[in-house]
Amino acid sequence: MDATILSRFQFGFTITFHYIFPQVTMGLALLIFVLKTRYMRSGDEAHNRAARFWAKIFAIGFVMGVVTGIPMEFQFGTNWARFSAFAGGIIAHTLAMEGAFAFFLESVFLGIFLFGERRFGQRIHWFSSLMVFLGTWMSAYFIMATMAWMQNPVGYRVMEGGGVDIANYWQVLFNPWLLASLPHNQGGSVVTGAFVMAGIGAFYLLSGRHERYGKMFVKLGVVVGLIASLFQLFPSGDLQGRQVAEKQPIKLAAMEGLFRTERGAGIAILGQPDMENKRLDNPIIVPWALSFLTYQNWKAEIKGLDAFPESEWPDNIPLLYYAYHIMVGLGTIFIAVMGLAALMLWRRKLYTSRPMLWILMLLMPFPFIANTAGWMTTELGRQPYLVYGLMRTSEGTSLQVSGGNILFTLLGFMGMYFLLGVLYLFLTARVVSHGPEVEPLPPGTAQGLSA
Repeated sequence: MDATILSRFQFGFTITFHYIFPQVTMGLALLIFVLKTRYMRSGDEAHNRAARFWAKIFAIGFVMGVVTGIPMEFQFGTNWARFSAFAGGIIAHTLAMEGAFAFFLESVFLGIFLFGERRFGQRIHWFSSLMVFLGTWMSAYFIMATMAWMQNPVGYRVMEGGGVDIANYWQVLFNPWLLASLPHNQGGSVVTGAFVMAGIGAFYLLSGRHERYGKMFVKLGVVVGLIASLFQLFPSGDLQGRQVAEKQPIKLAAMEGLFRTERGAGIAILGQPDMENKRLDNPIIVPWALSFLTYQNWKAEIKGLDAFPESEWPDNIPLLYYAYHIMVGLGTIFIAVMGLAALMLWRRKLYTSRPMLWILMLLMPFPFIANTAGWMTTELGRQPYLVYGLMRTSEGTSLQVSGGNILFTLLGFMGMYFLLGVLYLFLTARVVSHGPEVEPLPPGTAQGLSA
């Protein structure tokens, strides 16, 4: 089998599995900080117990993220040696910053938050929750800076012997692509964390256990989930869409299934890309919407795929198109569900509405699907380039690694990650089944559990 295709599939598989964990820990880091802050303001120990409960789930995801993240960086040397030689002068800096600054900050203060409450007191415990939140999101910043440079290379100079090096750190760290994509990525992680919190709260209410905590989790999850879901639509989604239209118009055309240049282009709600005839079959289109959303002009021209040579087209347009529509479709459902749940919460009917609680619980996996589809949209749309406009994907693989070697390691990763996935689910389910109330209070803390 082709080594380049297998290398792409292996990296895609490992990063998709890995990102299950950071997206939920980044979202939970914010929510844990909110819970701890509410405890510091109110003195209600229930919020403190809730923060410690979610910190356990955070810690499980953090460990899994570390374990599954290491093989990805090794693949730069094993499967993508030519890419590493070409772009190492850029990506080595941002990845090193992530490890030296963000990961160190996050891991140190996570240890303090998990084990230092009794020794350091509540103020330091609250401060550690803030540092975990900042460290987690700072880690995302440096990783996203690496990804953004591959999408929109800036601040580099071409070396005499080949390859590129950093010419301007600030341009790399404040890449316009990063400033558009980071808020959208972080908003997606908050959606995941909020849906997980609301779903577990709904589970407690449906099962009649830990009801006070169930109400707390549902309320916080729904409020934050609605805000984050709306944020994903506007402004972050709108900003990201404009960035794509400006810097990668071929990606925009492929995402929308727009095969021909149009004035007053519409948005295809449904349809199936027909690559043989270069058209969208059975489309359901909202007229003029794409032109307006992109340029605030109902009659603006949107370039279709026919405006670009086929050698520059993404190599899997149907998968890109479907991934994008899955992301947008699920995002719309999230807004509708959380909006209805927030209305029921305001009318004091949510906690007793078993159908809505079932919906909140069953929706827990879907933000993971939406985030995965979003990443697939971003990465598939960059093809056929590894570094957009500078290096094609076919030019970045390792020449000495055969397809057979890659397939062997890929099967090994699949087996190990299956076991890790089972272990993650088991450990998380065990924490959830025990609940927050069984945890003993540290000596000298107030009960504060009156309803």
